Amino acid sequence: MKKSSDPRLLVLRLSALGDVAMTLPVLLALRRANPGIRLLLATKTAYAPLFQKIPGAEVFPIDTKQKFQGLTGLWKLFRALRQSQPTGVADLHNVLRTRILGIFFTLSGTPVRRQDKGRAEKKALTATQKPFFRPLKTTHQRYAEVFDSLGFPLELTPADILPKEPWPEAFASLRVEGHLRLGFAPFAAHAGKCYPEALTERVLALLEKEPGLTVYLLGGGARETEILEGWAARFGNCVSLAGKAGLEQELALISNLDLMVAMDSGNGHLAAMYGVPVLTLWGVTHPYLGFAPYGQPEAHALVSDREQYPAIPTSVYGNKVPAGYESVMESIPLEAVASKILEFLRPPGQAMTTGERDRK
Repeated sequence: MKKSSDPRLLVLRLSALGDVAMTLPVLLALRRANPGIRLLLATKTAYAPLFQKIPGAEVFPIDTKQKFQGLTGLWKLFRALRQSQPTGVADLHNVLRTRILGIFFTLSGTPVRRQDKGRAEKKALTATQKPFFRPLKTTHQRYAEVFDSLGFPLELTPADILPKEPWPEAFASLRVEGHLRLGFAPFAAHAGKCYPEALTERVLALLEKEPGLTVYLLGGGARETEILEGWAARFGNCVSLAGKAGLEQELALISNLDLMVAMDSGNGHLAAMYGVPVLTLWGVTHPYLGFAPYGQPEAHALVSDREQYPAIPTSVYGNKVPAGYESVMESIPLEAVASKILEFLRPPGQAMTTGERDRK
């Protein structure tokens, strides 16, 4: 695609929260490499606060369940998005809905490029009998390739992260000066990606013995909230954030963490987009599928035992748990989880408080 003197790119990313969060470092790199580019970012209404953090970008929140539902709704959405007169469309979602929008834009003369999701190689990597076992392209790399194909090459660097935000007023009473701050998000969309509750509870019991540490528990929904509130009541250094404030306030707190512990889920990506170290626990999925949080080395992932469970990864999204694989997460010892957390927070011979870290 030939560059316009006034490039205006429309970016489509309508999927889950974690997928949206993974676009942030790529968009920051895009703006760094192309400071004059104008961006219109189309996403679900609930996720608009994330895209609003991209400097100079315009966010188009989309209600896919009512106003823009069905083929007629997509035509209305196309007409609304076309008013921005984009010179190119980056489809980072590549599902039926966005492909139809892409057809409308192509017919109107606007170039459209879509993410190559690598469906065939992911299918091979998740097969019971695997023809290979190696890392695939990261999702961040796949996003970057879309912009490259539109004529806007970019290089992803560790600097492509958001700055830390001020501590949110909604959580003012939860700030403990001088304490290390650990975020713990023990849930995921599918059971095959969740560390067992009984083991999580024992990890929290070990962490309660660590002086100068506050653990912020993240989750949502009635059942998760009940569990997190129960742990917060039981363990003196745990605080539940479930239902306490909105996404923007939660993001601000996450940006102030010293470490995030998450499953293969959105919270890990939210922390990574601020450059927060992320320790991820993997059940029936695997980092080789390309969904590891941004900028996190392989050592930051604790994976289930593939010698005991050789079919891992069993699916891309963790929604397929073969018979006999219901307890894969138990192959990650709770002692390994706790010791890895403390290794992050207090390296050998070092006991760094949050205040000391911030002054570095």
